[in-house]
Amino acid sequence: MVKSVIVTGVSRGIGRSVVEQILNGREDAIVTGIARSECSLKSLKDQFGNRFFYVVGDVTDTNSIRSLIQMALSKAGKIDSIVANAGVLEPVQSIQNANVESWKKLFDVNFFSVLMLSILAMPHLIKSQGNLIFVSSGASNKWYSGWGAYGASKAALNHLALTISNEGDGVKTISVAPGVVDTQMQVEIRERFGPAGMSSESLKRFNDLKTNGSLLDPKIPAEVYVNLALQGIPNELNGAYVRYNDKRLV
Repeated sequence: MVKSVIVTGVSRGIGRSVVEQILNGREDAIVTGIARSECSLKSLKDQFGNRFFYVVGDVTDTNSIRSLIQMALSKAGKIDSIVANAGVLEPVQSIQNANVESWKKLFDVNFFSVLMLSILAMPHLIKSQGNLIFVSSGASNKWYSGWGAYGASKAALNHLALTISNEGDGVKTISVAPGVVDTQMQVEIRERFGPAGMSSESLKRFNDLKTNGSLLDPKIPAEVYVNLALQGIPNELNGAYVRYNDKRLV
């Protein structure tokens, strides 16, 4: 039976790798993705043809999310899993310099868009007894200089997973931190956000990870999300927050 998976933020990095691993690994899967960049979406469409469908839009836009869900239903008749990957880091600033409106914009992307997607997809996930997989962060339970907004939004995401696991009528959820991954976000930390809003000690950690070749390839955490989307979330991890290398995920 065909697996129908929705993935957000598929233009690059972890999201794109999730799509590629799902569709390269099996013929009996359909992925419906969303991103703001149509160019990257078209390249995935060219690569995978009638196994990849997409919506060009912002995850904070209700109409775009409704279109995303309807697209998945029209192509596969169901939704088995959702990988909520889209997220932003900005604003990076100390709490003394915090801008509330900037925090709200970040929460719209990192938390409220996921909440909206979860609510709108819930009837279909209940029907399939499906899975909600949230891309969290180690910053959700660990302090990083200037990352108050980002860490708080990911902590809220962890609790949302716990809530849905108990109130979602059989829908399983999990919140998984991907580790420190070699993506565009890391470039922005080193070149833009770090120098402007982080302590020199915190910025040095990320610079050293890049210099030492210690950043993870996006394919590594993406494989974890793919396995959860296709094979389902283990009962013991329903509602949990874990890191990508948790042995219980194997």
